[in-house]
Amino acid sequence: MRSFFLPVLSFTLGLATSAIADPTLSPWHLHEQRSHIPAGWSRTQKLDSSTSLPLRFALAQSNIDDIESLLYEVSHPDSSNYGKHWSPSQIAAKFAPSIDSIETVRSWLIESGVEPYRIKLSPTKGWLEVTSTVEEAENLLLAEYHVYDHETGTQHIACESYHLPEHVTPHVDFVTPTIHFDAKISKRNEHSRVPIGQPGQGSTPKTTGQIGNILDQIEDCDQQITPICLRALYGLWYQPVAGDRNSYGIVEYTPQSYVQSDLDLFAQNFSTGLEGVSPTLVSIDGGSVSTSASEFGYNGESDLDLEYGMTLVTKEQSVTLYQVGDSVEGGSFNTFLDALDGAYCTYDGGDDPAQDPVYPDTASGGYDGNEECGTVRPANVISASYGYDEADLSPAYAIRQCNEYAKLGLMGVTFLFSSGDSGVAGNGGYCLNPDGTQSPDGTIFNPGFPATCPYVTAVGATQVSPGKSVWEAEDACEEVIYSGGGFSNYFSMPSYQQAAVEGYLAANPISYSKDIYNSTGSRAYPDLSANGANYVVAVGGNFELVYGTSAASPVVGAILTMVNDARISRGKPPLGFINPAIYSPNFIGGFKDVANGTNPGCGTLGFNASQGWDPVTGLGTPYFPSLLSKWMSL
Repeated sequence: MRSFFLPVLSFTLGLATSAIADPTLSPWHLHEQRSHIPAGWSRTQKLDSSTSLPLRFALAQSNIDDIESLLYEVSHPDSSNYGKHWSPSQIAAKFAPSIDSIETVRSWLIESGVEPYRIKLSPTKGWLEVTSTVEEAENLLLAEYHVYDHETGTQHIACESYHLPEHVTPHVDFVTPTIHFDAKISKRNEHSRVPIGQPGQGSTPKTTGQIGNILDQIEDCDQQITPICLRALYGLWYQPVAGDRNSYGIVEYTPQSYVQSDLDLFAQNFSTGLEGVSPTLVSIDGGSVSTSASEFGYNGESDLDLEYGMTLVTKEQSVTLYQVGDSVEGGSFNTFLDALDGAYCTYDGGDDPAQDPVYPDTASGGYDGNEECGTVRPANVISASYGYDEADLSPAYAIRQCNEYAKLGLMGVTFLFSSGDSGVAGNGGYCLNPDGTQSPDGTIFNPGFPATCPYVTAVGATQVSPGKSVWEAEDACEEVIYSGGGFSNYFSMPSYQQAAVEGYLAANPISYSKDIYNSTGSRAYPDLSANGANYVVAVGGNFELVYGTSAASPVVGAILTMVNDARISRGKPPLGFINPAIYSPNFIGGFKDVANGTNPGCGTLGFNASQGWDPVTGLGTPYFPSLLSKWMSL
């Protein structure tokens, strides 16, 4: 399931690069290699050989090559097993590393001089950890560790490459800490907002209290998006009845946090019965919420997600907030995935101390408990408005995380990720250079992750263009932000989207040089879209207009949650992974086509929106009545 395009990071299995070997062991092979130091970092000094360095070996999982077909079996509408989702115990048993993998790696370590008492197997059997020193780690991996400094003052330990013996290589996905750097999760709409009520910056929002009827609000949807505009755009007129049998989750990563007074201000103007109502908080590894108003940088994302997510599913359907990480360490995608699936977890505070928070962190005044590990029940639909650039992570690291989303899909979870706000560029408008580095003046398209993972649903952004109404077709978002989309550099094209993507390429030949985007048949994104422009959001006691795919994702999540409500109330299972269904002929007519607009970036106009699927808005925007009818027939 891998296709590589750029030399950002090398990931090789089975190509001999060294003949150095102990007589009792096989030759070493290069396992992973980093081609450059990430932006903002500089190598400063050699790490002292006596420094303690716990090594973690991510063991290869059994049957992982079958995960795609197994997922399609429960996700494709033509399958006789559609909707027959797996239990967590079935997942753990199916994909646990084999005894052979565990013993091969363990035996090699012992033969290399590591005493057995220093080798620990995680309870999930997914990881082996060795308490070692830098000197021992360098000898084991044929690596050289250095200290790296970040311009913010953060320090990091890493090497440029590492090796494993030939007979060990097939049994290990990757080793940490090695080439991986601390890749911070970015919220998608970090700077995409406009204050309302200041000269030249938008007018005072029209609220229910000021207007008093729906039609007046709908007239201004090209200037200000409110929940009524979205209901009209997507036909979301539905009263939920399944109650606590259904669930909708929105995930936020500390320091992002909502403020209740902002939710109340929004509810007073745009909701019914939600004033004073809070989401159901699930604290993961010390996650907590704000008690007073602060600023957009800390509250904007969470306020946006919850104000619209809660309003669109109404007060009859509660929304679960997964607040990940404490105020000291924050949280990572792995922190959240660990909490959802114990089989993914290590046993003591994170999959990779170089990438993920380590708990408890009481020495720094933080969370005093152990890492959450398989203790959180995932909601039926989970929306996340955060992401990396693919190039921030090594292919092996991204692939293992992507496979985890497939496992959750097998369990019946629908995962939605916003596709990014910079068109074909990465976070902050950074593009790739030929040597794999990222910079504002790069010229190579820079896809986002997890949006490029073929086992999640990537959500792009549209807009009601100026002068248009909600009764007309939307355009690709080209106001303040551009809908993220394009082609992965790491993941091959999944079969469910092959016909749609080939149809687009045949009708819209891409004239760009193949040096600036991956033209080899890779995963294409987004999968669908929703409005991402001019959202009226209450933040810090005021209203602002907010833009971004981070607005689109929770809206799609609300729509799918209402589909789940209807299905569950009729005794049907939740949707689970939706991509094989929405790309199938069964779902023609379930989306409103978006055929105008582009997603510029990297010195280009990006791609074009077009009839049918396109790498700007995907299949188009969801139309709830049609989708409800189609899914209720399955």
